[in-house]
Amino acid sequence: SYIAPEHDAAHVHWGGDWRMPTDAEFSALINNCTTTWTTRNGVYGRLVTGKGAYADRSIFLPAVGYGYDSYLDYSGSYGYYWSSSLYTDYPNDAWYCRFYSGNVYVYGSGIRGYGHAVRAVRQP
Repeated sequence: SYIAPEHDAAHVHWGGDWRMPTDAEFSALINNCTTTWTTRNGVYGRLVTGKGAYADRSIFLPAVGYGYDSYLDYSGSYGYYWSSSLYTDYPNDAWYCRFYSGNVYVYGSGIRGYGHAVRAVRQP
C-alpha cells in the first residue's frame, strides 16, 4: 500500500501530478542506471545516469543525511530518500532509498517521523 496523497510530501508541496516515487520505482532506477559517488557544487551525492537510449539523462541526489527532532546526521556522507510505499509489517514505517559512497539500497522499515529527503516525480 501507499501513503495517502495528503501525507505525500511531494504532492502536498507541489500539487498536481507530483508525488514521491514508490519503492519499485527506486529499485528500477538503481537496476537500470549507473550510479556514481561524486560532488556537484561542493555537495557529495550520487549521480544517477540512464543506460542505452537514456544515457544522456541523469539526476543528482545529494547526500543530505537525515533529521530527527533538531538533529541532522550523516549530511555529506549518506543520502536517505522517502518512497511512497508503506512497509506493511509496521504501519508507521515506509520504504526508502539509502546510499553512500559505496552503494545504493532500497530499505523497508524506516520510521516515517524521520526527516528523509524527497525527490518528487510526476505521475505519468
